[in-house]
Amino acid sequence: MSAIRLLVLGAVRQHGRAHGYQVRNDLEYWGAHEWSNAKPGSIYHALKQMAKQGLLLAHEIAPSTAGGPPRTEYEITDKGTAEFLRLLREALTSYDQQMDLKSAAIGFVVDLPRDEAVTLLKERTRRIGEWRASVTENYVPENGPEQLGHIGEIMNLWIHTADAEAEWTLGLIARIEGGAYTFAGEGEPFVGVLAEGEENPYATGEKHPEDAH
Repeated sequence: MSAIRLLVLGAVRQHGRAHGYQVRNDLEYWGAHEWSNAKPGSIYHALKQMAKQGLLLAHEIAPSTAGGPPRTEYEITDKGTAEFLRLLREALTSYDQQMDLKSAAIGFVVDLPRDEAVTLLKERTRRIGEWRASVTENYVPENGPEQLGHIGEIMNLWIHTADAEAEWTLGLIARIEGGAYTFAGEGEPFVGVLAEGEENPYATGEKHPEDAH
């Protein structure tokens, strides 16, 4: 699964309608260019591809009176919303995902109802425990990594990573169950996107030919 699809669909969905540069600006505002493959070329390519796939609807906008080329604005379709939610749910429950996908999923967790988010995160901890049990069939953490020579350090790393992620996930579940954050259907959501023309303090400033379209 690619994080770029989840990120782009989520960004368009938050705006309602957005042109490519707005989506790029939002992802840079979230720092996604640092922790994912959300580079300008990847973002613009994803927008065009998902429009072809029917996940986004492309609207051709006339050029402004100030001149310049016409822009294309994108709007998420019902099919795109279903794909966004599928990707989000899968990323929240699957332990064996890359960090960029995990990060993107946490960024959109409040797009779900609170109870569903808790259920998915509990399933995540169950899967982590299941994975840990399969590893410890051949490796006993209490005996230390030396039991398998330096190769044991690999399993040691896996176990420590899994335990840390399980602990963090349980903490997140507790915070959500305790009332933290605003989830779908609970009122005004957290605004995590930039308004049209709002300056982005985290913009890379890197120019791309598609910025004007």
